[in-house]
Order: sequence, then structure tokens, then C-alpha cells
Amino acid sequence: QVQLVVSGGGLVQPGGSLRLSCAASDSLFSRNPMNWYRQAPGKQRELVAGITSGGSPNYADSVKGRITISRDVAKNTVYLQMNSLKPEDTAVYYCNAVIMFQGRRFDYWGQGTQVTVSS
Repeated sequence: QVQLVVSGGGLVQPGGSLRLSCAASDSLFSRNPMNWYRQAPGKQRELVAGITSGGSPNYADSVKGRITISRDVAKNTVYLQMNSLKPEDTAVYYCNAVIMFQGRRFDYWGQGTQVTVSS
């Protein structure tokens, strides 16, 4: 069974850092786009960062300069390095993998991990 396993959330003070990891059970994911989303209480899920199969990143304006997405193809793992965290970054963070097959899009999701930024 294909799985995305997320780790690395927790409680951090404003200005602190966290690194999230998303380990895929299949090497197929490392050759496809992968994304990090987040959902704060009472808000819609939003795209935080994505990385293409070629390794090109893209970021939401709200996190540019503070968050970095990267991938280790050998480990089938995508990372989200979050620095200078703010209270508004508090949310459940989800890993997402996108597989295109015969013109159809298939989305796979990891379990969420809570990130809480608070003093």
C-alpha cells in the first residue's frame, strides 16, 4: 500500500524553526511533484510550497523567504524547513503527492502533523 508518512511537527516559539519530513513508501513519488499544504482552524486548506519532479520549488507569498522545500530522491523524502515561524503559521500540515496517469490526476496525502507557534 502506498503511503506518505509525515513527521516533525510540534510546538515552537515565535521566531523558531521546525523541519517537517514526508517519507514516501514508493520511489514513484520522488519522480513526481510533491507539495505541502496546511489548514488552520476555521480556514481552508492552502498550498504552502511545492516542488516539481525536476526539483524546482514554489512558495506561497506568505512563507517566501522563511520556508524551504527540498527533496532527497534517494530517500524518497520531501522536507519542509520552516524558519522565523510566526503564530499565523500554526496549522496542521499535510504532505501531498501528485501522480499523473493517462491524463488523470491522482492525489495522495500523508497524515497531518500539528505545528503550533506560540510563546
